[in-house]
Amino acid sequence: MKKKTLGLVHTSATLVPIFQELCKKHIPSVDTFNIADDSLIKDVIAKGELTPATARRVVEHVGSAAAAGADYILVTCSSIGKAVEAAAELTGVPVLRVDQPMADQAVAAGTRIGVIATLPTTLGPTADLVVRRAAIAGKKIELVESLCEGAFEALMSGDAATHDQKVADALKSLAKEVDVILLAQASMARVVDTLSPEDRRTPIFASPPIAMEYLSQILRS
Repeated sequence: MKKKTLGLVHTSATLVPIFQELCKKHIPSVDTFNIADDSLIKDVIAKGELTPATARRVVEHVGSAAAAGADYILVTCSSIGKAVEAAAELTGVPVLRVDQPMADQAVAAGTRIGVIATLPTTLGPTADLVVRRAAIAGKKIELVESLCEGAFEALMSGDAATHDQKVADALKSLAKEVDVILLAQASMARVVDTLSPEDRRTPIFASPPIAMEYLSQILRS
């Protein structure tokens, strides 16, 4: 039997080793390859939205992954989610946006759902996805959005400590209001490990491990 192949499309090369480790853990028998183009997320941030031109390039990258032999494609950036969904309609193999399994798990886990991000261009698409997945599941939810002002800028300037503190403070505050919290950006996951057990009593979901657990079930079948 031919080994299955997963193609991963990233908007940052820094995500490649993170997902390679997750692939080794969850789908060790599946071949993988990576396509990384950080100009996509840079364009989204610069323009404050996903433009049609950038969305078209996302679709092209997904098409390239299919042409390269992928049996399944995972796109690992939440900010370009709508383009990923468009690509899925045009591609002959299944295409998954990284935050969909996380959104489905959150909808199943609670009614008041918090979404936290350091960029509005990521917060909006993830919040929109949760609302749409809840509608598909037939569940009424309340969404609470939290934007960590200044955290992303601090990280980009090399001040990781300020970024982490701002995210930690926002997580502690949001945890008091909701049943479950979604991290719209995987880069915030490391902050969760620094929280006290009391501050982590509200479940906090990050998309990469949840997406890989989902894919392990799909690709083993």
